[in-house]
Amino acid sequence: MSPIPREARPYQGQRAGLVTRLVAASLDAFVVGIVLAVSYLGLAGLLFMVNPRGFEFPRPSLVFSLAIAFWVAFVYLTLAWTLSGRTYGYLVMGLRVLGRGGRRLHFAGAASRAFLVVLLPIGIAWVLVSRDNRSLQDLLLGTRVVYDWQPRGAKSVAQD
Repeated sequence: MSPIPREARPYQGQRAGLVTRLVAASLDAFVVGIVLAVSYLGLAGLLFMVNPRGFEFPRPSLVFSLAIAFWVAFVYLTLAWTLSGRTYGYLVMGLRVLGRGGRRLHFAGAASRAFLVVLLPIGIAWVLVSRDNRSLQDLLLGTRVVYDWQPRGAKSVAQD
């Protein structure tokens, strides 16, 4: 019995389109937002425990907040793409990012891709004009995003 849904089998290994990738990116942005909110509340709780009488909620600057958000997104994407080739959003949407030759990204490749994705998220729009459904980040780094519903331990299908 195959773990791949019958309806999905024709798409296994095919390059993912814009809508699927945007949904996955939205789910990942939500995950990053949850991590940031929990971290903020944890910091507020710690400050409250240290000085309950003089407690005020922290008011980080916009630049600091953006830097922390960038860092959290970068670490999240890098670790996910290095370890399994997929983030939570990619898992939900049945996607996997692959490097050259259809191999899993190494740390440096995942970090480079994560940096470019966080720095220039609009690069995903290039999928609309690319014949190969590649984003700007994919073109620069030789990566691709494919449909892959295989379980974690199974060998992923990579077609060119």
